[in-house]
Amino acid sequence: MFLIVGLGNPEKQYETTFHNMGFLAVGEAAEKLGVKFKKKECEASVAEAFVGGEKVILARPVTYMNASGRAVKQLMAKYKIPPENLVVIYDDFDLPKGKLRIRAGGSAGTHNGMRSIIGEIGTGNFPRIRIGIKDEEVNIPVINYVLSNIRKEDYPLFADACSAAAEAAIALAKGESTDHVMSRFNTSNQ
Repeated sequence: MFLIVGLGNPEKQYETTFHNMGFLAVGEAAEKLGVKFKKKECEASVAEAFVGGEKVILARPVTYMNASGRAVKQLMAKYKIPPENLVVIYDDFDLPKGKLRIRAGGSAGTHNGMRSIIGEIGTGNFPRIRIGIKDEEVNIPVINYVLSNIRKEDYPLFADACSAAAEAAIALAKGESTDHVMSRFNTSNQ
């Protein structure tokens, strides 16, 4: 069983902000798998799918970004999911906008949602898919930037990035190795 978590903030006002890339990407994964987020459990909105006969839980924590770890920890305990079967998708201000970077594990970097998850589950040894949001032309404080809305002219770029992130997460759930998924989906110029 796999758990694919998209990080974001649950209120409508945050729906199209940079900090909701994870929510958008896990929504894409649900669409590709033909499922909907119909139930709430463990402080998350959840959808269930099957990939290659394997159950996959798709989740959007409703705890707000900085407390995402609570929902992830609860879901992992409920479904007995080991860290290596957890995939987290989130925005990354350190990557150029629209770029993807997949890793098998690591630190939280500067991301508070990831810091919460690692703190709650006690390890950083799980796959993660980062979607770059940095725009060299924008010069405002990071906290203001991540909570600002995606510019209309950038919608196609981020739609493509979220779609690719969803495909990468599904590939991991199908049992493809992280190295193979990295070679297929990590984008250049990072």
